[in-house]
Amino acid sequence: MAKKGNRVQVILECTEHKKTGLPGTSRYISTKNKKNTPERLELKKYNAVLKKYTVHKEIK
Repeated sequence: MAKKGNRVQVILECTEHKKTGLPGTSRYISTKNKKNTPERLELKKYNAVLKKYTVHKEIK
């Protein structure tokens, strides 16, 4: 039997894209260890619509 890990998939969504009102969204899928980082992730990722690096926060 495979043991269950603490690593889960999370969805990162751009915070600046919502404010602009442009169509579409910038989302990335990543993994994190729930045991080591119980709080929500915040990473700087590239937004192709805005053509710059923006802060992406974990949703859900």
